[in-house]
Amino acid sequence: MDTYTEQKPAKPRPGPPPRLGRPARRAALVVHVIASAGWLGLTLGLLALGITAATDGSAGTVEASVRAMKLFADWLLLPVAFLTLLSGLLLSLGTVWGLARYRWVYTKFWLTLATTTATVFALRPGVNSAVAAVAAGGPLPDAGDVLFGPVVSLSAYVFMTVISVLKPWGKTRRGRRKPQAFA
Repeated sequence: MDTYTEQKPAKPRPGPPPRLGRPARRAALVVHVIASAGWLGLTLGLLALGITAATDGSAGTVEASVRAMKLFADWLLLPVAFLTLLSGLLLSLGTVWGLARYRWVYTKFWLTLATTTATVFALRPGVNSAVAAVAAGGPLPDAGDVLFGPVVSLSAYVFMTVISVLKPWGKTRRGRRKPQAFA
């Protein structure tokens, strides 16, 4: 009597993640650089408006400055921040750099995520409270509401730009592991 044993098909081994082709990589890089530069420029604009609001004694200038900050924060900052984050993720996962292979890439990812989160939960609420106070006819309640976010963000973006150019610190522990052969 023949015994029929059914064998399960072998599970395919995971291969290396797919890489972006040259045209897609270049397009993603262009989008990432433009979005990052836009984010940096918006932050410089917010800082200039915040300094104006904090130092100018004219109620009209203060109100115009914080209203312009609100406009930038509500309509431009988040889309540019998310585009920067997503294009950076695409580049890291679709190229040899990887997300966790090099310390500079890993650092940029976490700083971008942190600054995007801070934009949502700190910068925008601070600007909104400044606008509400000034629109009600009062003075700017706290200059920190309009200065702290742009200063911290600008510092982070300049730092990320520097490490993008210099690519310091080498590989992470994960990046130093010997690549496994895929069958």
